[in-house]
Amino acid sequence: MVERCRGALPIAMMCRLLKVSRSGFHDWRDREPSVSAKDNARLLRRITALHEARGGILGSPRITEDLHYQGNTCSKNRVARLMRSASLKGVPMKGRPKSPPSEPRPDGVSNELAQDFAADEARTKWVTDITYVRTGEGWLYLCVVIDLFSKQVVGWSTSAIQDRQLVIQAVLMALWQRNGNAHVILRSDRGCQFTSDEYRRFLSGYNITCSISGVGTCADNAAA
Repeated sequence: MVERCRGALPIAMMCRLLKVSRSGFHDWRDREPSVSAKDNARLLRRITALHEARGGILGSPRITEDLHYQGNTCSKNRVARLMRSASLKGVPMKGRPKSPPSEPRPDGVSNELAQDFAADEARTKWVTDITYVRTGEGWLYLCVVIDLFSKQVVGWSTSAIQDRQLVIQAVLMALWQRNGNAHVILRSDRGCQFTSDEYRRFLSGYNITCSISGVGTCADNAAA
């Protein structure tokens, strides 16, 4: 209280009214911060940097995860307390988008890979899947195509809509890197984007065999 008001009121008067000795106040003011206070200050600097780097949208749970990833030891309650002290708040986001229900595996499409994720050469076995990323403007869908030989992402696309074109654009990018018209097996799950007629006709036109997971076998697409 004395420190906060010392620019407006005499220190001697405030110390007398608050029954604090002037020497005690000056000793407190000049004292080195404790180890705990220094660590809190260091952690708050990291929290502020993470909060600003993510556009000011992250709350204490996500910032705690990022701090742990960077090797900091701290609890979610401690992070929340420090954020409150610095008036840092996350931006509430809508709940996670619901994935469309899985579709039956189309007739004529089988499980070609059968969890055999080894590839002897590039551009022979690909896997694909869709995930989503939280941004300041909402959810962004990301589709990737991974070559099982190099484990590299050879095609990707993003969209605010989870539709067939999101998948087709990712596969097109992978095709641009393919030499010639060599045969490729492309594994996916049973999402409606991958079971659509348009998607399967597209693959057939580029000499790609569509391989789709079976019912209740999520490990079939584990590599993606």
